Amino acid sequence: MTAPLVLDPARTALVLVDLMDRILALPLAPRKGAEVLANAEELAGRFRAAGAPVVLVRVERPGVAEQPPGSSLAQGLPRDGDIEIVKQTLGGFHATGLDERLRRRGVATLVFGGIATNLGVESTARAASDLGYDLVFVEDAMSALTEPEHEASVRLDFPRLGTVTSAAQVTFGTG
Repeated sequence: MTAPLVLDPARTALVLVDLMDRILALPLAPRKGAEVLANAEELAGRFRAAGAPVVLVRVERPGVAEQPPGSSLAQGLPRDGDIEIVKQTLGGFHATGLDERLRRRGVATLVFGGIATNLGVESTARAASDLGYDLVFVEDAMSALTEPEHEASVRLDFPRLGTVTSAAQVTFGTG
């Protein structure tokens, strides 16, 4: 996780999972929701500046008349031009149209952050892998309910699916 990772902004998208107030407020580890959000916002700013898409995935509970308080994306995170995906399952691809929207833009690489590392992020990433995307996991832009859950994903599972890196190591070049 020390060498810069140079990505093509024309073929790469940032996918941030479940950065909603009610989830950011949970007792998370190894980092608090505010730290995950700060790292995710900084990454999103760099992706937008490079012209790369930012995908914001949030969950809604199916079959309820009203979502719980704090179910919107964190205030200040969404920007005009971002792709907002609403999921009703653990992962962000099932019945959301996300794959089609990414393919139309020529995206081949997905960079992940969000909460929870081992749940929404990992489920979305596994589906993306099945669909043939190259995957990058920004370890310091995600957290879980416990540190062992987070560590199992970033140390055991994610290296088998793609590249694990830090936010500081994500850079852009030209294809």
